[in-house]
Formats: sequence, structure tokens, C-alpha cells
Amino acid sequence: MTERPSTGYVLVRGLTRFLLGLFYTRIEVVGKENLPDAGPLIVAANHHNSVIDAMILIATIPRPIRVLANAPLFRHPVIGPFLRLIGGLPVNRRKEAGDDLTKNAALFEATTKALHEGAAIAIFPEGVTQPEPTLQPVKTGAARMLLAAEAGRREGPRVTLLPVGLVFDRPGTFRDGRALVQIGPPVDTRDCLDFSPAPPVASARVLTDRLRDALRAQIIEADDRETLRLLKLVEELWRGGEGEPAPDEASRVRWLQDAMRTYRSLLRTDPEKVSAFRRALEAFDAEAEASGLAGERLSRIYSVPTVARFAVTEGLSLLVTTPLALLGLLLHGIPYRLTAFAVRKIPHTDEEEATDKIAAGLLLYPVAWALEGWAVSALGGKWWLALFLLALPLTGFFALSWYERLDRVRKESRAFVRFLKDRDLVRRLRETRAELARELRALARLGEAT
Repeated sequence: MTERPSTGYVLVRGLTRFLLGLFYTRIEVVGKENLPDAGPLIVAANHHNSVIDAMILIATIPRPIRVLANAPLFRHPVIGPFLRLIGGLPVNRRKEAGDDLTKNAALFEATTKALHEGAAIAIFPEGVTQPEPTLQPVKTGAARMLLAAEAGRREGPRVTLLPVGLVFDRPGTFRDGRALVQIGPPVDTRDCLDFSPAPPVASARVLTDRLRDALRAQIIEADDRETLRLLKLVEELWRGGEGEPAPDEASRVRWLQDAMRTYRSLLRTDPEKVSAFRRALEAFDAEAEASGLAGERLSRIYSVPTVARFAVTEGLSLLVTTPLALLGLLLHGIPYRLTAFAVRKIPHTDEEEATDKIAAGLLLYPVAWALEGWAVSALGGKWWLALFLLALPLTGFFALSWYERLDRVRKESRAFVRFLKDRDLVRRLRETRAELARELRALARLGEAT
């Protein structure tokens, strides 16, 4: 038996997909074949991006899922109503529950009941959210919930424990971030199910260790965000040096995981070479970014026909869409600025940035639109109000796409001007990149030999 989504859940999932599609440029899902269509399910994911992590699970997993969230979030004026609509389950951490052990006993009763009914629940077993690309110690909650649901059961489908890795690139940046949802194979639980009334602590620890290893297999762990950023630059050097086609996201994750393991191994065996390579890579990256020639722009050949075609195509597109885009900037500019101002004033950590932007926008955009609509109605009457309401989504789309196109033209133009004015810089950067690629392959061979 599989739980059917409620009307509230369907509405929240639709809104969530819209908001995430608006905020991120791409969200890719890998491993859908590992997701069971029916039966009791525990989705266990890493936790790097606050409430956004839960939103991504709701948006990308086809089945309705009941999300476990910290109890204070249910009292949040924006987030709380949505959690209640989707049937979220409050988790009382020690500082919230105090000495009241009945609160989390009620949680285990609720998860057991949901799993017996064939539902899916989502949990973040690290118990905390933090921005660094490392897996925090995994707590035993997911394993204990599974064992509690299986205790004494001899019939019915077994509970599936499914590891899900969430990998982000620029997670807090509007229209510049990306996300990967990597669904791994289910954790093997069969040898830990003894059907006893009280699940043994040893089984919970074994399952937790397996879950930890399964989660690590789905994500890219690095010492810090800067190391992860440089690791992705290393990948560009490696792929560019061989002229290989862009791999799929799952292959990229595996490559980056292998590269990180090699990096750590070489840090132990030959730290001086690794440190020297890192310093050279950082210097190259800083100069390429400062000159506007980072990434693929350094490889581009700016021939006259190519530049002319780009100028005509992009210029015409910008010109044709300018009237609607400017109207969109006028209608949506006030709530955009208000949201940016509010987020700057709200104290938040790095992993909360995207959550705060979406939450503030969800509150301020409708308020600003309502005030704008009231002003239009007062000045022009109901027909102008109807026209205003029709124009809101259309002009918003044009304003967003126009601004992104303008930003792309600006960056390409800057690179082209730099290419014309300073050919020596372009040549030197290309030579440095080629030398770094050679050093990288030499380090890779050294890593294989250790």
C-alpha cells in the first residue's frame, strides 16, 4: 500500500517545483531506478542547504514524503504552514524536548504508523545542517525508526532505507546555482531484522554505519568549500586537456570523488608538490577570473564571423524583448529589492541563504504585487487591474530571461575586448593552463603509483 498525496501536498509540491526551478538554473536527478514505487520507505539525505534540502526531496521524488523537521520550524510564520500541509513530523531535539521523553516517543509512534501504512518519510540523519562539503556524524535515528517499524512484523513489505546525496554548486546564488540529487541503492538491512519487540542497539549501530557509507558514496566530500571549488577547476583542466565530451552528472561525481581521494593520498605522501600545484592553480584562477577569461572563454576562438553572428543574434533578441523586459523590471523590481534588503538584514548562516531568499520572496512579492494592484485599480479601474494581473507572469519571464541574456552578452563582450587588447595575456593564460594540465597528469600518475 502506498500513501496517496493529499490536495495540500500536491499544491505545496507544485509551488516548491516552481520556486526551485526559478531559483536554480538546473536540478538533475540520478538513480531514479533505485526508488521503489510502493512500500514503506525511509529517504535519508545529507544536509547542507537548510530547508532547501527538504524542498528538493519533495520536488524530485515522485512519491509523497512526510518530512521530519525540527519542531521550531512548525512555528515559523512562512515555513510552518507548509510543513503542516504536507504532513511533516516535528523532531524535538534535546534542547526543545528537555526532560520530556514522551515527545520523541510520539515521533517514533508516528513514523512507525506511517511506515506500516506504506508511506515514505524523509530524514536528515546528520541532525544538523552546515555548508561545508563534508558528512557530519550520522545519528542512529533513521536506523531506530526502521527497526521500530520492523519490530515483531513477520508479514508485509520490508521497510526500504534509501540513501540520497544532495550535491550543490553555488547553492545560495539566485539563477547561478545548480543541484544534483543522487539516489543510491537501498541499504542492506536483512541481517539486522530479528523481529524482536525491542530493536537492539547493535543493529541500529550497524545500520547507521552502513547508511553513513552509502551517503558518502553519493556525495563529494572535501575539506572545505574552497577545496571543492578548486577540485571542479581541476576537473576542467583534466577534461580540457584530453578534449573529452562533457560527462553525465553521475560520472562527474565519481570522477570528483576519485580525484579527492587521490588528493588526500598525495597530501600524505608528497605534500610539497601538492601544495605547490594548488598555489599555482589558485594564482591562475584568480588572474583568469579578473580578466574575464575564466572557463570556456579562455578556449574560445573569436573569429570575425563568429563575433558578428553572436552580436547580431543576441543584440536583436535583447532589442525585441526590451519593452516587455523593462515593464517586468518595473513591476517586479520593488519586491526584488525588498527581498534583497530583507535577506541582508536577517542574520543567517551560509547554508540558510537560499532558504531565507525564498522565504522572504514568498512573503514580500505577494505583498508588493497586492499594493501595486491596488494602486493600478485606484488609478485605472478594474480593466487596468485585469491587464496588470495578466502582465505579471509574462513580464516577469521576459525580465528574467532578458537580464540573463544581457549578463551573458556583457561577459562575452568583456572577454572579446580583452582578447583584442591583450593577446599576450590570452596566450600566457593558455600556456599556463596547458602546463597545469601536464602537472596534473603527472600528479595523477604519482597518485596511482602510491
